[in-house]
Parts: sequence; C-alpha cells; structure tokens
Amino acid sequence: MLLKKIAIFPGTFDPFTVGHLSIVNRGLELLDEIIIAIGVNESKSTYYTIDERLEMIRSLFRGNDRIKVMSYNSLTIDFAASVNARFILRGIRTVNDFEYERTIADVNRAMSGIETIILFTEPQHTHISSTIVRELLRYGKDPSEFIPSKIKLIIRK
Repeated sequence: MLLKKIAIFPGTFDPFTVGHLSIVNRGLELLDEIIIAIGVNESKSTYYTIDERLEMIRSLFRGNDRIKVMSYNSLTIDFAASVNARFILRGIRTVNDFEYERTIADVNRAMSGIETIILFTEPQHTHISSTIVRELLRYGKDPSEFIPSKIKLIIRK
C-alpha cells in the first residue's frame, strides 16, 4: 500500500498571491494532497486577520478535495507531523530565498526526517510578494493583478 503524498505549504499568506497559486497548482502535479498552512506569528503585523486569510484561501479552492486550508501555531515540523504530511512545499524567487530555504530544509530534515520540495517561481511571478501587495493596499492602490481573481480582497480605509 502506497502512502499518500501529503505536503504542507506553510506561510503567512497575507494575502495569498498568484505566485502562491502557481506553486500550489504545480505542486498538485507531484503530490496527492496539499495543506495550505497559515502560520500564526504574533510578532508579525498582518493586514488581514487569520480568519480572513483562511476564508479567502478556502474560497479559492472550494470544491477541490486535494487542498485543505488550516492555521497553526507551532513549529512547522510539529504541525506537519500532526497532519501526517511527509513533505513541505516551498516556492523560491531568488538566490537569497534559496539560501534561506535550504538552511530551513536541512534543519527540518535533521529534526524530523521531513523532506522539502522546492519549486522555482515562474518568471512572470518573481516580482510578486505578499509584502508588496500589502504595501499597495495600505496606500490605496489596486493590487488585483497580483491576486487570484476568485479572491475578493477586503480593502481597509
């Protein structure tokens, strides 16, 4: 009996971008199930609440039983173990991202045996980040070209 290939795709996802969507869709070519895992980080100042982010991403994948959206407030490897995930899915845009992700992947493997699958961001998405989208939102600009069309952003005044 083959084990189900379950991965978590961890992040803050504040907000979820077309780059994130690309990584998930491409990850589905390799994996049986992806759990989009929104990490709760009390030290980070977020634009959207955890509940808003959960609902936005769930609405995007509604009807796709291979995708789950959850939040967690623990070490990523502990969350992965709690949902029987054997893999962590990550996307990287730059060499700097690679160095950071490689270090984290090495620690995660040493601590838990979990493997990290890294997908390179598609060239048309390398300039997109949640940080840039938040900045656009804060200054009243329309970031819709960077957000999946099914996600309806809440604009704060």
